Amino acid sequence: MNEEINKSILKSSTSLVGIVCKDGVVLGADRRVTAGTLVVDKNYQKILAINDFILAAFTGGVADAQLTRKMLSAELRLKELATKTRPTIKEAANLLSMITYRGIRNPTMIPNIVGTLIAGVDENGEVELYTIEPAGGVYKVKEYDANFSSGMPYILGLLERQYKKDLTVKEGIELAKEALKSSTQRDVGSGNGIDVFALTKEGIKHAVSEGIIPEYK
Repeated sequence: MNEEINKSILKSSTSLVGIVCKDGVVLGADRRVTAGTLVVDKNYQKILAINDFILAAFTGGVADAQLTRKMLSAELRLKELATKTRPTIKEAANLLSMITYRGIRNPTMIPNIVGTLIAGVDENGEVELYTIEPAGGVYKVKEYDANFSSGMPYILGLLERQYKKDLTVKEGIELAKEALKSSTQRDVGSGNGIDVFALTKEGIKHAVSEGIIPEYK
C-alpha cells in the first residue's frame, strides 16, 4: 500500500506550502491541474474553504480532494450543531486524518488518496497549521511544510535556507511566493498561477492571487 501511495503522490502535480509565522500562518498553492502530460486547467484554486475559519490545501486527485473537503465540512457542521460549540483546528485536523486513513484502507479498486495542509483560526484567536499525510498521519507544523506535493523537493530546499523563526505574516507571504515560483520553474506539474492566504487572529485574507504568464521574446 505504501508503494501505491508513493506512486500516486509522485503524480500529484501540485505545489503546496504552509508557513508558521509569529503572528499567524501562511498557506499557498499553485493553480495547474494535469492529467498525465496534459494540462486540463490553468486556473484551479487548490486552497479550499472548509468553513468560515478553516482552509485546506490538497494534493492528489481533484475528485478525491473535492469529496474529502465536502465530507470534512459536513462532519464539522454536524459536530457544531450537536455540541453547540465551534470545532477547533486540532479537532478538524484529527477528523480529516481519520477520513484520509479510512479512504485508503476500505476495500476498493481505487482508493481515495490525498495529502492535506489544513490551517485555521480558533475562537480564542490562536492560529494553527497541520499536515495530514496521504496515509492518514496527522502532525502539527511548527515551522513549514509542503506535504507530499510534487513541488515539495524544490519548496523545502528553498525554505530550508530562507525560513527563520519569528517570521511575520507579511514576510511569510513573500517567502511563500518565492517558494511557489521556484517550484513552478522546475516542477512540470505546477504552474500557471499562485494563491497565498494569510490566517491571523483578525481572520482569513486572500493575500496573493497572481497568474504566471509566459513571455515570448
